[in-house]
Amino acid sequence: MPEVHIAATPRTDFGKGPARRERRAGRVPAVLYGHGAPPRHISLPGHDVLLALRTANVLIRLDGLAGGSELALPKAVQRDPIKGSVEHVDLILVRQGEKVTVDIPVTVTGEVAPDGLLDQQLVQISVDAEATRIPPGIEVNVEGMQIGVLAEPAEAPEVPEAVAGAAAAAEGAAQAPAQPEPSGE
Repeated sequence: MPEVHIAATPRTDFGKGPARRERRAGRVPAVLYGHGAPPRHISLPGHDVLLALRTANVLIRLDGLAGGSELALPKAVQRDPIKGSVEHVDLILVRQGEKVTVDIPVTVTGEVAPDGLLDQQLVQISVDAEATRIPPGIEVNVEGMQIGVLAEPAEAPEVPEAVAGAAAAAEGAAQAPAQPEPSGE
């Protein structure tokens, strides 16, 4: 997964008023946590953050911080409910080679057998992966899946070694409900 470089600046003013001033200036207030260090309040360019957050589990390299650049993953994102703009971001520090637990999407490809109905019970799954090698998602092929068969994401070849929800079935084929025959009145 490629890194997204974002220029960060430290914030010294905290609270509602300074955060609103940051947003009016087109910036997003953020907090950087992790590795036993005290939380650091930073400010990020709003447009760059919006573009970066279009990708799930994006790895962000924060440039311009004291002590050099840092790698971070978004932990929590607060958005304006009407405009959709990013209002605040909580970031977790990560290091190359460090294992993280993240949720990745499960997508289904193919068609179920005739008269079958797909029952997708998981749309995302938690995986443990290296911070710099997070898979973009898991694809499960249900082409020709017979009725009553379950497919588990753990069977997909691109799943990292530890899948948190591997015991739960992601998809199953069920008998489609019978269509009532039209009456010939």
